[in-house]
Amino acid sequence: MSGGTGTQVGIVLDNVRYEYPNGVVALRGVSITMGKGETVAIVGENGAGKTTLAKHLNGLLKPTSGSVTVDGIDTRGRTAASLARLVGFVFQNPDDQLFQNQVSREVAFGPRNLGYAADRVEKLVRWAVEQVEITDLLARHPYDLGLAQRKLVAIASVVAMDTPYIVLDEPTTGQDYPGTEKLGRLVARLGSAGKTVMAITHDMEFAAEHFARIIVMAQGQVILDGSPREVFSHPSGLERASVEPPQLARLGQLMGLGECILNEEDLLRSLC
Repeated sequence: MSGGTGTQVGIVLDNVRYEYPNGVVALRGVSITMGKGETVAIVGENGAGKTTLAKHLNGLLKPTSGSVTVDGIDTRGRTAASLARLVGFVFQNPDDQLFQNQVSREVAFGPRNLGYAADRVEKLVRWAVEQVEITDLLARHPYDLGLAQRKLVAIASVVAMDTPYIVLDEPTTGQDYPGTEKLGRLVARLGSAGKTVMAITHDMEFAAEHFARIIVMAQGQVILDGSPREVFSHPSGLERASVEPPQLARLGQLMGLGECILNEEDLLRSLC
């Protein structure tokens, strides 16, 4: 298995170690490169270091040792506010981000706060809600919406900032099947537009179907890194990280099929 597949490296973590003030070591020598336009899912059990890693990308955390660079910029020398033009971060709980009284104002806040001209803000709002497929919610109050819709509004508010890198923390939490499919289409659109999308997720089906690369973490270290087919073909590594492969992959293993089964086409091909 190999690391970054992008044609141009955008994010580099070089031997990153992070120790919290209480002495807990959350990252232990993590080295990762992410190319521009890559779609990357970070998986692992709670406490594996996934969110700690993600918060290093936008400067919310700075490495105890090692380095993190985004487009060649060392994050240790920049504030989180200055890095907001490069890395958009969607928190797991949308209520940590939403505070406007109308969805249109919520989505416009980020690009307006970055100082963009009014006409660009308007275009970015329209583009973002189209990408996330929530154009019908523009006039609504965010807190009149259910959790799943609030999550989509929070995602649109970050997409509207038009950053080259976007981090989604547990994007499918609270989503039904149509909402998850919307998110899958969003990841594909953003990747096709040249944006790097990284998702922290416990949803293995979502990771396998919509991301070209999966990084598995355990105890603050990267233990697997490759395509979904490569990663989900390593049961011992997944077991070490307390990660269960997608349902079809488990079925294929139980049936003794030779290849890693990730979708119905794989299953039919293996049975024929």
